[in-house]
Amino acid sequence: VLLRPASGSRQQDAPGAADGLALASDPGGTLNFLAMVENLQGDSGRGYYLEMLIGTPPQALNILVDTGSSNFAVAGVPDPDVTSYFNPELSSTYRSQGLEVTVKYSQGSWTGVLGTDVITMPKGLSGSYTINIATILESENFFLPGVKWHGILGLAYDALAKPSSSVETFFDSLVRQAKIPNIFSLQMCGAGLPVSGSGTNGGSLVLGGIEPSLYTGDIWYTPIKEEWYYQVEILKLEVGGQNLELDCREYNADKAIVDSGTTLLRLPEKVFSAVVQAIARTSLIQEFSSGFWTGSQLACWDRAEKPWSLFPKLSIYLRDENSSRSFRISILPQLYIQPILVIGDNLQCYRFGISSSTNALVIGATVMEGFYVIFDRAQRRVGFAVSPCAEADGSPVSEIEGPFTTADVASNCVSSVSFHEPVLWIASYALMSLCGIILLVLIVLLLIPPRCQHRYTDNDVVNDESSLVRHRWK
Repeated sequence: VLLRPASGSRQQDAPGAADGLALASDPGGTLNFLAMVENLQGDSGRGYYLEMLIGTPPQALNILVDTGSSNFAVAGVPDPDVTSYFNPELSSTYRSQGLEVTVKYSQGSWTGVLGTDVITMPKGLSGSYTINIATILESENFFLPGVKWHGILGLAYDALAKPSSSVETFFDSLVRQAKIPNIFSLQMCGAGLPVSGSGTNGGSLVLGGIEPSLYTGDIWYTPIKEEWYYQVEILKLEVGGQNLELDCREYNADKAIVDSGTTLLRLPEKVFSAVVQAIARTSLIQEFSSGFWTGSQLACWDRAEKPWSLFPKLSIYLRDENSSRSFRISILPQLYIQPILVIGDNLQCYRFGISSSTNALVIGATVMEGFYVIFDRAQRRVGFAVSPCAEADGSPVSEIEGPFTTADVASNCVSSVSFHEPVLWIASYALMSLCGIILLVLIVLLLIPPRCQHRYTDNDVVNDESSLVRHRWK
């Protein structure tokens, strides 16, 4: 069965579109999307994970789904915070590549060894596939107390892969070996539920296309600006229907990405301050501790009282595929005022699901739990549709509306200068080479007899300029 016919940028492409076609379930073939429904477990506080069988004989591990990195890595030695790990010595199909790899995240890092092995997915594509796997030997603030996953599945582009972009990513390997369309989609079903609950809230990772039962209404697409993270262009934010009135470049400083591995909605510092002020101004609460906004304190109410009616709706405007139009995705307070802790018999405590960021706007689980998100790599776009599991007390907690004109917004809200990590390395090596040449010249000049040296006059000017290169990682 094919997806329903398309019309405009909001819908899935018509049948026959090269590489962008996504078939609905075909129980007899490789792509059985219904088998992938509810193949995830987890929550927004500790991430959503997929069960995977690795090696021969298979070793079962839970793998965190992360669209903000590109390495597939699993615990390779015992760790106090993981209940299982992959032992390559027990797998007859494991092959070490002997390459050390280190990946750093906005929080945490790990170091391991790169190898290959076969994987199967009990609730994924049928068949076995040979994949690059990093076995984690050392880590810092990566595996955290209470997490129920044992590795990470990086689904971003190979530009972020370590130790270099030549390492084929997990999804690229599936596209090549299983010959599936270059598209996957993600639904995370933790809306309104405790962010550190039983870990069984559920969700779906659909590899190779789109499952119609996982969304309602239209799919709205925004272009991928650059293929490293899933970088998109945000035009404006509204709190309670009121525009923050910031320059649109503030929302994209220095990038705006869609990242399932980040639990919160993270905003550049200037944007975060504006959002907090707007929420505090429009909420029905007279005074609020600053610790609640910064994440250091919880706010507690009587369990019989639902605080969500006290807070405004938050809307994010994204540029449509038709650049003269935009659409907005909106989340209700049930998604960003998150239940986290029960005290005694009467109190339910909540956290603020938004935080500040120094280097990106990150659409993380706080927002993604409201939507079915399509990562259409074949047509370089990210799609959003309302998720039927994004409900609290029987009412939807997310909305999509459009189209809107972009006449009041700059034609480009993303900086034209992009400091990708590979570019930074090239610049670093070039600067080091230049410094080496200058140093060599200085040494030669020092060794030349004084009579051959140039005698500087008052008119001579010497400029000493230095350049700083910033190293960025997720």
